[in-house]
Order: sequence, then structure tokens, then C-alpha cells
Amino acid sequence: MIARIIRFSIANRIFVLLAALVLAAWGTWAVKNTPVDALPDLSDVQVIVRTNFPGQAPQIVENQVTYPLTTTMLSVPGVKTVRGYSFFGDSFVYVIFDEHTDLYWARSRVLEYLNQIQGRIPANAKSSLGPDATGVGWVYEYALVDPTGQHDLSQLRSIQDWFLKYELKTLPNVAEVATIGGMVKQYQVVLDPSKMAALGVTQNNVIEAIQKANQETGGSVLEMAETEYMVRASGYLKTLDDFRQIPLRTNSLGVPVSLGDVATIQLGPEMRRGITELNGQGETVGGVVILRAGKNARETITAVKAKLAELQQSLPKGVQVVPVYDRSKLIDRAVENLSHKLIEEFIVVALVCGLFLWHLRSAMVAIVSLPLGILSAFLVMYYQGLNANIMSLGGIAIAIGAMVDAAVVMVENAHKHIETWQHEHPNQVLETQARWNIIARSASEVGPALFFCLLIITLSFIPVFTLQAQEGRLFSPLAFTKTYAMAAAAGLSITLIPVLMGYWIRGKLPSEQRNPLNRFLIKIYRPMLDQVLAHPKTTLFGALLIFLISLLPLTRLGGEFLPNMDEGDLLYMPSALPGLSAAKASELLQQTDRMIKTVPEVATVFGKAGRAESATDPAPLEMFETTIQFKPRSEWRSGMTPDKLVKELDKAVQVPGLTNIWVPPIRNRIDMLATGVKSPIGIKISANDLQDIDRVAQQIEQVAKQVPGVSSALAERLTGGRYVDVDINRMQAARYGLNINDVQQIVSSAIGGENIGETVEGLARYPINVRYPREIRDSLEALRNLPIVTESGQQIVLSSVANIQITDGPPMLKSENARPSGWVYVDVQGRDLASVVQDLKQSIDQKVKRSSAMSISYTGQFEFMERANARLKVIIPITLMIIFLLLYLIFRQVQDAVLIMATLPFALIGGIWAMYLSGFHFSVAIAVGFIALAGVAAEFGVVMLFYLKQAVEHAQQNLSSSAASLTEQQLNDAIRTGAVLRVRPKAMTVAVILAGLIPILLGTGTGSELMSRIALPMVGGMISAPLLSMFVIPAAYQLLIKRKLSTH
Repeated sequence: MIARIIRFSIANRIFVLLAALVLAAWGTWAVKNTPVDALPDLSDVQVIVRTNFPGQAPQIVENQVTYPLTTTMLSVPGVKTVRGYSFFGDSFVYVIFDEHTDLYWARSRVLEYLNQIQGRIPANAKSSLGPDATGVGWVYEYALVDPTGQHDLSQLRSIQDWFLKYELKTLPNVAEVATIGGMVKQYQVVLDPSKMAALGVTQNNVIEAIQKANQETGGSVLEMAETEYMVRASGYLKTLDDFRQIPLRTNSLGVPVSLGDVATIQLGPEMRRGITELNGQGETVGGVVILRAGKNARETITAVKAKLAELQQSLPKGVQVVPVYDRSKLIDRAVENLSHKLIEEFIVVALVCGLFLWHLRSAMVAIVSLPLGILSAFLVMYYQGLNANIMSLGGIAIAIGAMVDAAVVMVENAHKHIETWQHEHPNQVLETQARWNIIARSASEVGPALFFCLLIITLSFIPVFTLQAQEGRLFSPLAFTKTYAMAAAAGLSITLIPVLMGYWIRGKLPSEQRNPLNRFLIKIYRPMLDQVLAHPKTTLFGALLIFLISLLPLTRLGGEFLPNMDEGDLLYMPSALPGLSAAKASELLQQTDRMIKTVPEVATVFGKAGRAESATDPAPLEMFETTIQFKPRSEWRSGMTPDKLVKELDKAVQVPGLTNIWVPPIRNRIDMLATGVKSPIGIKISANDLQDIDRVAQQIEQVAKQVPGVSSALAERLTGGRYVDVDINRMQAARYGLNINDVQQIVSSAIGGENIGETVEGLARYPINVRYPREIRDSLEALRNLPIVTESGQQIVLSSVANIQITDGPPMLKSENARPSGWVYVDVQGRDLASVVQDLKQSIDQKVKRSSAMSISYTGQFEFMERANARLKVIIPITLMIIFLLLYLIFRQVQDAVLIMATLPFALIGGIWAMYLSGFHFSVAIAVGFIALAGVAAEFGVVMLFYLKQAVEHAQQNLSSSAASLTEQQLNDAIRTGAVLRVRPKAMTVAVILAGLIPILLGTGTGSELMSRIALPMVGGMISAPLLSMFVIPAAYQLLIKRKLSTH
């Protein structure tokens, strides 16, 4: 059938060329319109429910909001995990779905269940769904600064909240623009309890009066003189004097008591849970542009930058927007780096073809098929909705050598056929029709075998498609593009390549024997092969021994999920002890930022403590996240590398009480979202009692620090928060006519300050807060003597109705699937993850005593690695069966297919030694390299066996009688002819594949860490597989034929 397609293509060559032109044009259009990102979005399908419950302690938030929400969300169809976080004043519930769930279906399901539970959570707790984005969507961050000092933090915050935020939200694919830091302007009503008691005003009177005084209404319409007039009654509070004049009541003499008589009204900052700082120069206001899940990051960032440049004129004088994180730089670097690699590969492949064939037009046949194959891959990617990123471009990069391979062997075979014709007809000129016939014959001879070879390479990637979760999302773009590029190459090899050969392989072709490279290869190979044919069994035994010896380094290899990638930017994420005040957090942030800025390579330092106003950022105030942008590499000191830079930063930042952690930004967000862990290994302790969890977590922290390879271990403190407990005595309160609610209202608003409304100033809204003066609530003693005015006008103190004391409690609460959990974060350096986890498990089992109903589990990157390994163990044998089936289709003989399958392990030898010598750990990336190697190595075996069979069949036909069988000498001569004289196509196969991989292996720059790990086993294997196959296949084939001859 394949031969028929080749002949059909040659017969209709004009149509084939036109189709190729259409493909080229369409593919070019697809390349221009394909969305671009740095890494594939590895985050799970998730919906975030954020509930604002102002002024409430974490334990109250957990009991009243998070626990009811998490238990309800567990019932949502398709849910895999429900994570709950209870912070001061905020609850975050992350609902994580099965992998192939549609995000918008998931959002509607969560909303449905949220509506059901709304009645069970407190009225002033406001729940909302987070954006249709993930933490990986933080593609652009900026800071608002005013170097002139004309605008304070509250004014900058107003510009961000009520102007920039909404302007940027109008851009396509921006899911949310979150504000971080700064201060929100607040109208503060500071009550004077003694004046209130004297004038008989209670706190409730004040709150009610303010709410009644701050509203506007309409009075329908009036019709006057045939015109309608719409009626409106103003009433919003606009100035501090408006507040002071609010009437509370009239006294017995009819004189009104206003708010100004019992309270001081002032402007001040609202309490905050997020602080930002720029370059160690002081606090600032930040903004984060969050990308909608799965959209084009590059395009969106370009639009954001253009919009910000346009809005710069609209900003007040002196205010500037400073970019502090810009992912487009990484995207550009990654794409540029890989594009250069592709160009390098083109050139190297062209050189290899030229060297072996000594004929430029013939080399061009092979080269032309490359861009067409790549454009076809982009075309399919575009219609499948795949982004172009490091991984998808990498798929094309590792396919390049193998793509040209078929074309190279076909061109070489056509050369051989034309050379034979010229030899047989020395003085004749090859006519056009005769040339086309020879091309058709030569292409039909090797075409089917090569087509199936390319199919083998294409299908050998099946295991990668079966990977799940993060590793699946990471490697499937690579698998898709590699598969599409190879499938396109397979299609082109039996359609376009024969046509191009017919047009371009003409004129005087240099003889194979005249090529010095060819003569050199034959000179080396022939004596070696003679030895092999003389001692075939020894050869096979030697090969087996080499294979067994190679299994030794395999036991010494460590494991990791993914190598660390150099993203160009860095995150500094120290862990501070809980219970930090906002002022202390701000001071520490400025201190660390200044230290970081002392390193000369640092361009900007943007520090964040606490959380942004976004559901995608569940961070407590003590969690610092400092984004460091570096200067271009050309401005770095000589000899400085990213690794050295991290060490230097580590030396520069030494703050007592802070544990330094340096992580790449995207990678960190991916890990935190997928596992809830910000370090490579997280140990999760689940139990019912927080104190139990805390005790075991601290024991584990101590044990983990003793394990070799652990650079830091940090247990979250579940009881590190400090609480002032107001224990209300019901009987005492009842004596004064007070219920629990009355006392709690004083605690929530007078002590903590409660927002009771907001002013409307144009488009902006600012909160109104009622509280007692600081001096009567800033110590335990002051709180005990806090005056309360009862409804009957009595003045009592808080301690007469409640017992007040300081206790320890949780600073924040985490739960997984509605069970409270604590975490120990373990960072690893200088050792692979798999063996560290093994040692950790052993140490913890031996040294840590668990209580009942407690479970300890391990998550983090190694979890993905284990899951990937388990899946590959099942899938790889299935793939080998598919390869075996295709080999059988090529040769139609089981023994030939088995022979080639038996040579596959020899490919592993080079890959294993290459890994061992380069010091790489075994990772999913390296597994992908080995999977790619299997297909390519099988192809070499096919080419080798094809020429041996051809030579033996030819020798058989040349015998005087068809019944006679070959003698041993004739058989050896035939094998020598097939192996030695046809060394050129085999050498070209290997050279072309290696030429395509070497630029990736030796490459540096963005994405090279991953790509070099995929290329390494392929390069190692493509050196060992051909070397062994060139000796093992002839030896084994000789033994097979001998056995067949002896049985006849």
C-alpha cells in the first residue's frame, strides 16, 4: 500500500507540490497565531471560595465558615481534594477537581453548593468565587510610587483601587487585577465612653445614627410644565464636619446631642493584612495582573504594558508605575533560545547531509522536509488549542534528527540506484522518464520500511500521553508536538520526498566510493565485522556482558521530579514566626529588601508580606514573598552564575528569626497550588487535636534536620498565635440586663473597631469605623477597665461581666478534606528527592510517636515522580508490544521483529552511562528521553536489518539454481555487502539524529535544564545502540540464517 502511495505521488507530482505550498502557507499563519507562554500551566482544575469575615480570629473563622464550607464542598461531583485555610478575617477554600473537568462547569457546581450553604454561615461573612485563574496566572506585577512625596500611601491606594484596577480589567484575558499593600483611607469614629455615659448615649445609638445619616434616596418624578423632573434627596457623608453634625438624640432641654459631642472623628488607615515594599526604600502600593486560565500570556502582558503606558498621562503628577515582575521576558528568552536551537539544528543537519552525499541538491531534499514537518506540527497544535512553550518547542527540537532521517535514507538509496544504472549504462544519459522510474523504484524499495520506522518513533511516545496530573500537563505538549512532527515527517516521506528527489537528484552524482568519509568508515568497519562473523557467539555474549555491567550505575542514580529551572527571576520566601504585627512585618520587609539590593546583579526588589486582595493568594501576614528581578546577564560580574548568585544572596540576607528559602516564582506557585506545599517535600500531619498535630510536627522537624541532604526543615506552628480571651459570665451579664450578644458587640466594635458602612465619593468607596480610643484598650488592665454603658444608663467595666486573659492559639488553621492538618516543609540540596524521602520515612517511623486518629503523609514534587513511575511501569510494556507489532508489519517475520527488539536494551547502555557520568538524577524528563530513544534506536535496527536481508536475498537470487542454498562463505559475503558497503545510510541515520540532539544537549539558557535532560539519554543511546547493533545484528542474523540453512 505504501509503495502504491509513493507511485501515486510521483504520478501526480504537481498536486503534491501545490499541497506542500498550501501546507507551508497555512503552517506559517498558525505559527504567527499560536499563543505563547513560558511553561505549560500545570495547576489543577480548581475553584476558590474566598469568604471575608472581618475582625474574626482564625478559630472562629474555621468553626463558623471554613468547616461548614469544606464539608459541603466535599459533596460536589468530581472533587478530588478540598483545602481549607482560616486566617484572621478571611477564609479560603480551594476546591480541586479531577483532571479533565471543565473549569466553568466546576465553577457552576461550586456556586450551586455555595448557595445551599449560604444560610448556615454568619450574615456578615461574605463569600465569593475567586477568579477563573490560578496562582500561575500572576504574569505581571507593578508598584505605584511617588518619588516627589506629594502622594501618601492612601492616595496611591485609591489610584490603584478606583482607577488602574478597572482600566486594566477591561483588557481581554485579564481575570483579575489584585491590589497589594498601601493603606485604605478610613473614617474613624473614636468614641469617648465618659462623655457617652454623661449624655446617656450607647454604642448602638451611635452606629444606628451614622447608618441613618449616610444614605441617599429618590422621590420618583414630578411633572411641571409638561416636563418630568426626577427627585433625589442627597445625604451621603462627605466631610469630617458632616460626621460631627450627625444628631444622636435630644436631651431633656431639647438640645440636640451630635456625634461630635461624644466622639473624635478622624481619617486613618484601615487595618491591613498585606504590605508591600520596593527596593528597601519604604512601603508602596502594588498591583498584580492575573491571567485567565489557559490564555495567551505573551499577548496579555503586551496589552497590559501598552495600557499602562497609555494611562501614565492620566496619573497624577509625580506618580509612576514601576514593573517589578514581568513574565514576558522569560517567555521571550525561552522561545528565542529554542528558536535558535532549531536554526542550529537545521544548519548541522544540512552539513551532515552535505558531507555524506557530496551533492547540494540532494541535501536540500532532506532539509526542505524539516520546516514543512514543523509547520504541520504547529498547525495541528493551533487547532488543538495548545500553547507554544518550552515543552512544545522542545518536542519539535528532539524530533528534528529523526524527521530528516527517512528523507536521508531515501535520498541515499536513490543515489545508489542511479549510480548502479550509470555503472550498467556507462555511455548513456539518463532520460527524464527513466530517472522518474528509478526514483519510484528506489523509493518504493525503502519507503515502506522507513514509513513504519517513523510510525514506530511516533507511537513510542504513547506512554508520555498517559502521564497524569502535573507531569502529564508538563510533558503532554512535548509529546503532542513530537508526535505531530514525526507523523508529518512520515507522511512527507512517502509523498513529497519522492517528488523532490525526482526533480533535484539529477546531473553528475559523485560515486559512493569517492567520498573520503565513506572510505574511512568502511576501512574501520570491515576488519571488525570480519572478526564478528568469525566469532558470532562470542560477540553476542560480550554484548550481553556489557549490558549487565551497565545496570550497575542504574542502582546509583537518584530520582527527582523536575530539575530546577532558571526562570531569570527569583522569589525570596523566608518563614517568620507567627503573630507578627503589621508594623514589625513592614520593618522586616524593608530590612531584607535593603540587604538583597546590596547584591550588584539585582535590578529591583519587591517585597510582599501577607496577602493580595485576591482569592489566589492565601498568605498569612508572616509569610514574606519578595520578587527579585535581575539585571541582564551582560551586566553581571564575570564568573557569576545563577547558583552562585543564590549563595551570595543567602550570605547577604542574615536576619535573626527568619529562615531563608530561595525559589523560582512560577515553579513555586505551581507547587503550592498542586500540593499546598512551598518546598520540594511536605510532610502532612492530620489529626483532630491541634496540640497533638503541633507536638508531632515539631518532633518531625527535629528528626528531618538530621537526615542527610535536608538543607532546612520548618514545622508550621499551630499554637504560635497569641489571643486575648474574653470569657463572658452569663449570670453577671444578666444582672445588668446584658445578653451575650450585647457584650460581644462591644468586644467586636469598640475594641476591634468595626466597619459599619462606607462613604460614597464619586466612584470611590471608603469604610466608616467605630472604636474606642487606643489608650483605653491597649493593655490587659485597660481592657478589664473598659467602660460599658448599658441600656438603662448604668456605666460598668468589662471585667464585671467577663474574665479577660492571654492565651496561646492557632495563628492560622489549615484543613484538608475537612480534617485539621499541620505541615512540615523540607528543603533538599545536594541530594535527590527520592532517597531523602526514603530516609525521612524510616527516621520518622522509628523516632516519632503518633497519637490515635493521626495520619502522616508525604506530598510535594516526589509524589508526582512516584505516580509517574508507577504509570510508566504499566504503559512502557504496552508500547513495546506496539513497536513489536509494527516491526512485524515491516518484515512479516516474527524472528526479525524479535531480533530488533532484542537490540533495544543496547540503546539503554549509552543512556544510563551518559546519565551517570553527567551526575543527573533520574527524573520524568529523563524517562521521556529514554522513551524517545526506544523509537529512534528501533529505527536504526530496521535500517541495519533491511540492508542485510536485501543483500542475502540478492545473493540467493544470483545462485545458479533456485533450489541451491548459500554456502557459509557466500552468506558471510552477503552480510558483508549489506553491512559494510551500505555503511553510508546507517552512518547518516546516526549522524543526522545526533546532529539534531547535540545543540540541545550542549545548550544553555532558559529551558535548557529540561531539554538537556531529555536529550542526554537519547545522545548516549544513539552512540551505544548503533555501535552494538552494527556488530550484534549481523552476528545474530548470521546465526539465524545458518540455523535455517542447516534445517533445510
